[in-house]
Order: sequence, then C-alpha cells, then structure tokens
Amino acid sequence: MKESNTYTVPLRRKREGKTNYRKRLRMLLSNKLRLVVRRSLNNISAQIIEYRQNGDRVVACAHSMELKKFGWKTDGGNTPSAYLVGLLLGKKAKEKGIKEAILDIGLNKSIKGSRIYALLKGALDSGLNVPCSQDILPSNERTRGMHIMNYASLIMKDNENYNKKMSNYIRNKVNPVEFDKYFNEIRKKIVGE
Repeated sequence: MKESNTYTVPLRRKREGKTNYRKRLRMLLSNKLRLVVRRSLNNISAQIIEYRQNGDRVVACAHSMELKKFGWKTDGGNTPSAYLVGLLLGKKAKEKGIKEAILDIGLNKSIKGSRIYALLKGALDSGLNVPCSQDILPSNERTRGMHIMNYASLIMKDNENYNKKMSNYIRNKVNPVEFDKYFNEIRKKIVGE
C-alpha cells in the first residue's frame, strides 16, 4: 500500500461488504421504486422501497414467516416459498397502487433460476411490472415444487433415507410426494380464489 499523509477510510457498510454504493446510486438515479430481495438459509424477505432524501421508506413488504398465516408449514427458504412470498408482495403492492419497480438483489450473486428469481416470478405473476429477462426465471415446475415431489418419490423405497431427508415435511404432516396439491392450496389462499 502506498504511504501518504492522507487516507480516506471507506464507508462502514462498504468495509463490511454490505453495500455496493455505485450500484445503489445507479438505481436511485432512476427514481423508481426498488424491489429489494434479501435471503437467509431458512427465510426470504422482499420489500418495495421508495428513496427519500432523509432515508428510504418501505412501501410494502412480505416475509416467508407470513406464509404461516395461509397454512404454510414447511421450510421458508426453498424455491416454492420464495415464489409465494413474491406473490404475496405483489398482491400487497397492487392494493397500494404500485404497478412497477426495479429489482435490487444487493450483494447476492445473480444465479439463473435461484430463489431470488423465484420471488421475482411470483411478483410478476401477481401483476407487478419488473423489467427482467424471462430466461433467468425458474421454470413453473421448479416454483411449484415438482423437484421436491420427484426426489421424494425417487428415494421413497429406502425408508430410512426417506425419513431422514424428508423429516421436515413428515414432522409438519405434509406429504412430499403430493407437494403440488399443498402448494396450489396455499397459492389459492394468497391470491384469494
């Protein structure tokens, strides 16, 4: 490192690896609402945020823990739950008159078909307009949990392995082999059909 008398300390959130200020500035200059997606291992959350000079304001938000109100009993960090959170957020946004936003994934890596894009697909399906490529969104089979059903039916013959890998579903009295019925039931409750 070059030695000099002056050294500018980077902003705290940049030092901690929490904020990419160049990316944030580009989004803020667009003067559009941001669809902010944040994920953890067991949950995913989404907020529609409006920029204000004295601080950002959350206009609408949804979290995977809210799915329990609709009867969701399984993991809140998987692809189907991310889709449902996006659907719920889109419904809340529509009720508040929000029609469009831009996606803000923060420092998360952009991976085709990931949970972040499953949430985006749910928001798009609810009527929210977010510019994106259709190629990056996960397939309908993936968002509806068909991969869970296929895997459960594949390992069903080995009872010990099945009980070990599907323990979360079994404990919560959800049949992983019929996951699509469970998913569609919750989806209908969120949409209000």
